[in-house]
Amino acid sequence: MSQFPETELILTKEKRVYHINLRAEDIADDVIVVGDQHRVAQISRLFSNIEFKTEHREFVTHTGMFNGKRITVLSTGIGPDNIDIVLNELDAAVNINLETRELNPVHRSLNIVRLGTSGALQADIPVNGIVVSSHGLGLDGLLNFYDNWERVGEKPISEAFIQHTGWLPNLPYPYCVKASDELISKFREGTHIGITATAPGFYGPQGRQIRLKAAMPNLNEMLTAFRLGEHRITNFEMETSALYGLGKLLDHRCLTACVIIANRVRKEFTADYARSVEILIEESLQRLTA
Repeated sequence: MSQFPETELILTKEKRVYHINLRAEDIADDVIVVGDQHRVAQISRLFSNIEFKTEHREFVTHTGMFNGKRITVLSTGIGPDNIDIVLNELDAAVNINLETRELNPVHRSLNIVRLGTSGALQADIPVNGIVVSSHGLGLDGLLNFYDNWERVGEKPISEAFIQHTGWLPNLPYPYCVKASDELISKFREGTHIGITATAPGFYGPQGRQIRLKAAMPNLNEMLTAFRLGEHRITNFEMETSALYGLGKLLDHRCLTACVIIANRVRKEFTADYARSVEILIEESLQRLTA
């Protein structure tokens, strides 16, 4: 379309993209996304200066400098539905002229790195270790709503997963998308690399049961046992597949690095959650700006 209508691209009165309340000049080429809005200030306090701040609903943004490099930190909230908002709106802010509602003639590509917490699905991955997601395996179904998503999908992994698990036919197709090789190279040393499974919820979709029984109560065991060549599923969380899928469709480079706060196989939980997150932040800032 030559001009994006108001019903498709919603802007504020100040001509900022609606939910995240941002314009292109507010956003650095390197963007860190975090689930917890309070984690934004935890990261930006390490900056040498903060040039811009805004917040709307759960979306808090700080842009500033670290190691001489401009970085934006943005909170997404929890879940693939929020990633859908953030990725589409980040792309709109940097690639659409918000005054004319027309696509910019030159595409701007962002480095988008998610820093999060996660549960390990392999016994050899220790609590407080860092897992870098080589792929996002989407149990959430989000990418299935987008035309031509198959061009970024890793079909052999998806089909092997369906066969291995006896995936229920009423559940969404488990799409799989690869991370940016360029960003993986920055985060590879001293970390654990593997497929991250992304769930659309915290309880039943991750095999947890309180008063409601899960449709696939042995899902975690099947995830742990999955192998395809060198690939295995290392951890479970709620954002990576949507980040990778939308990022690749929109031509951005994406990566997730998660600190392991629980090992679901060994039933272990971190003794110091706050320090685990601090280590992830400090190491990731250094890797991203090296």
